[in-house]
Amino acid sequence: MTIEISVKRQKNRDEKSYIQKFLYTGDGNLTVADWLTEINQTEAKTNRIAWECGCLEKKCGACAMLVNGYPTLACSVFLKKAVKHEKFYWSHFINFLLFKDLIVDRSIIFDTIIHMKIWMNEKNSSDYSWDYELQYKAGQCLQCGCCLEICPNFLAGKKFAGASAMVEAYRAIEQNNSDSHRNDMKKEYQKKFFAYCGQSFSCKSVCPQNLPLDEIQARVNSHK
Repeated sequence: MTIEISVKRQKNRDEKSYIQKFLYTGDGNLTVADWLTEINQTEAKTNRIAWECGCLEKKCGACAMLVNGYPTLACSVFLKKAVKHEKFYWSHFINFLLFKDLIVDRSIIFDTIIHMKIWMNEKNSSDYSWDYELQYKAGQCLQCGCCLEICPNFLAGKKFAGASAMVEAYRAIEQNNSDSHRNDMKKEYQKKFFAYCGQSFSCKSVCPQNLPLDEIQARVNSHK
């Protein structure tokens, strides 16, 4: 199969973006991540495409990007399964500040968790009466940002915290059941998530881990 691959590139957020095109010929049994690794060693060797990766096994979320306009992990998408009309288009997330090419600043995800005071106080841990199965599923969140990229209400730096913070709020609120810090987290959740979520659940449709975000949200809402 022959595929035309277009990659949106940008040196930094102040420079103009441009599209660089490549022609792939093969059986399509490469993931987007595989292709990026390969092209940076060949055609793009002198001007490598900047992108992030960690495990390349759908475990870390570092390689999140837009593939044909859809937020996903580069390591999970095979060329032959996702190609449309023999063409591919890859770009960086647009709801985050750009660093370079396919790399964006996702520190806002973790900064939001800190600002919402979402953490455990060891001395006030719960009696372990919470839902083990749902807690386990929530613990698989990669903080990759796919849910935030597709969300119609999220934009980095604005008031809405997004689903990634909601998941962490659920984990911490349910596991802290007797201290004032728990009340602080509940107030922050109400202010920065509950007040803005339109419940479109587009986040659920793109989650690489297939997290039951509707169930998780319903559970944390029950702690109001």
